[in-house]
Amino acid sequence: MSLAAESPLQSSSSGEDFAAFLDSELDLASSESSLNEENDKEIDLQEQRSKRQKLEGFDTLEDLETETLVKPIEEHIGTSTAGKYVICPPHPGFFKGLCIRCGQIEEDGSGVAFGYIHKDLRLGNVEIERLRGADLKNLLHKKKLILILDLDHTLLNSTRFADITSDEEYLFRQIDGMKDDPDRSLFRLDTMHMLTKLRPFVHNFLKEASSFCEMYIYTMAERSYAMEIAKLLDPDKVYFDSKVITQSDCTQRHQKGLDVILGAESLVVILDDTEAVWHRHKDNLIQMERYHFFASSCRQFGFNAKSLSQLMKDERESDGALATVLKILKRTHQMLFDPDVASDVSTRDVRPLLKGIRQEILQGCRIVFSRVFPSKSPAQDHPIWKMAERLGATCYTEVDPSVTHVISTDTGTQKAHWAAQKKKFLVSPHWIEASNFLWQRQKEEDFPISNPRSRNS
Repeated sequence: MSLAAESPLQSSSSGEDFAAFLDSELDLASSESSLNEENDKEIDLQEQRSKRQKLEGFDTLEDLETETLVKPIEEHIGTSTAGKYVICPPHPGFFKGLCIRCGQIEEDGSGVAFGYIHKDLRLGNVEIERLRGADLKNLLHKKKLILILDLDHTLLNSTRFADITSDEEYLFRQIDGMKDDPDRSLFRLDTMHMLTKLRPFVHNFLKEASSFCEMYIYTMAERSYAMEIAKLLDPDKVYFDSKVITQSDCTQRHQKGLDVILGAESLVVILDDTEAVWHRHKDNLIQMERYHFFASSCRQFGFNAKSLSQLMKDERESDGALATVLKILKRTHQMLFDPDVASDVSTRDVRPLLKGIRQEILQGCRIVFSRVFPSKSPAQDHPIWKMAERLGATCYTEVDPSVTHVISTDTGTQKAHWAAQKKKFLVSPHWIEASNFLWQRQKEEDFPISNPRSRNS
């Protein structure tokens, strides 16, 4: 991620038709290329009048909206505004500074830019909500979720040529020998001076998820990188097409948001390795275990260990991160569209479903921490404490007979001794982290404590 849902507009060829229509109707490339500095203002006014004349060439405002915005969208989502006389304001949106319904010049820059749909498109809030409502009906009819996918460390790992270590040099030879292999997962991006390794199971994951999810790529990377990666993941453009959202599309610095997704938040599931960038949408997030294939990735995150490439190993496809999360997605989908549930499907929401599934993982576990975080800071504010609670565990600051687990980094603490004497589980914090990423309570014996340091607390 550091290297760096389907909207109604983009969910089929109708989205491309919409963008093409805007280009053909309002494209000023030829006139813009002939501008000179002395006549900029006059020519700009002429262009604006010309564009407005084109827009005003329709018999009615209804015809204009239907042709420019509504028609391509409605062809896909199956709804119609036919027979409804709609006027501005509010303006549904702007293209190249002019309202796509009435041709009025944009004045306040309101609304949201949808640059990944078309670089000159901005939609108003009322229109966004209308489209989201229509898309919700469409996806509920199709029984589909919206799946937002991060790239680096979630679906793949990339590194620059300059960061390849001596014990990774074999990868270049491996790539040369795999050029004709359609199932290869290691790629050399010469134009970007990078190697990219796709995460095991990624192609099967995308194929299966596409049957019940409308999918977006959403990355903090630059668009040039994201589009190169999209070609590797989706060479035939059957999963994403142009639904690739990048750094330049974000409306808030260093944050990702669903405000640029023309879909209902109640259907959105996000897969990302970084929780912090989804501050406003944590309830939609499934945090992925980071995929550290290259040594540079381990160094970047401060891991003093050899990477998968250095060990000449990889995740297993059968029970790796993507195979695991696919099961969770399928279960969430089944629960949301369960015909035996009494509530109206339009009122259902993936967020409480994900929360409930997550809380099953450590349900019944009563946990005390020992030497896991600084004693001066409130224990309840520590990420590992919060993670345990999200997984359904109950956390305490002191031991009592009801405690089932002591989580520690040191076998020499008083609480660790107590756990050993009372035959309670004594495990490292990695037990909680592994349970979180694998969505299943892990075997305690696989997470022993090492490196004892002291005999306090």
